[in-house]
Amino acid sequence: MRVLINIVLITMILGCTTTQPETSLLEVSNKSIENHIQVYVTPYYESSSNLSMNPKVKVSKQYDRLLSSTKSKDILTVEKSILDKPELITPMTMMVLAIRMYDVGERDKAIFWFYVAKDRYITLSDVLNINDPSLFQVKQSVIAFASLAGPYINSYAFCNIKKQQTIRNDAFNWVTLNPYQALFMEQLPAKEGNRKENLERSLNDIDESIKKFNEFLSNPQNVDELNLKRKQKDVDSQFCY
Repeated sequence: MRVLINIVLITMILGCTTTQPETSLLEVSNKSIENHIQVYVTPYYESSSNLSMNPKVKVSKQYDRLLSSTKSKDILTVEKSILDKPELITPMTMMVLAIRMYDVGERDKAIFWFYVAKDRYITLSDVLNINDPSLFQVKQSVIAFASLAGPYINSYAFCNIKKQQTIRNDAFNWVTLNPYQALFMEQLPAKEGNRKENLERSLNDIDESIKKFNEFLSNPQNVDELNLKRKQKDVDSQFCY
């Protein structure tokens, strides 16, 4: 019974995502879905069959109704609310926000929230014991979110590498300035060591990873190889507009 209660509590507080490679691409055979991220991570999110229909959302009682809206103003309302009070917004909620931003045509915002969700989860996994049995269900569900949505968002993100780098840095800076307060809740199992110190190390590691990736992109040969891969998959014609 205690484990079940912990799972319910942690699911409400956490959400979570994975370290999906930032250059992952999507080869879309049906061009009718390129503006529509089709993700099914039950019971948290089920995409609709088309953009005119409402998806099923169950990640936050506060935001589920708005996040399931097909109106961009409702999705932007969620964003404003999260920006105003971000302390306990779960990575899962942010991941769904990214998906919905993409679906309503706010693609640059989708990139931002996708990276924010990833970074917030990375700090979570570096501070809390994400391998604790009570966290397993949450961990798996958000890995699925990032793995399924990442190729869509990244296929668009790398249409403009300079813009991608700017948004990537902005997302990390936001996560740094708005640490996830669930990391300091005693009822959540933590890794050994001081939580604040572990958070600082996690942020430093993310920062270093971003710098290395930006250095990789500063090499024209690497960019040429990336662009060739995109061309082979016909990515630009499907996502870059």
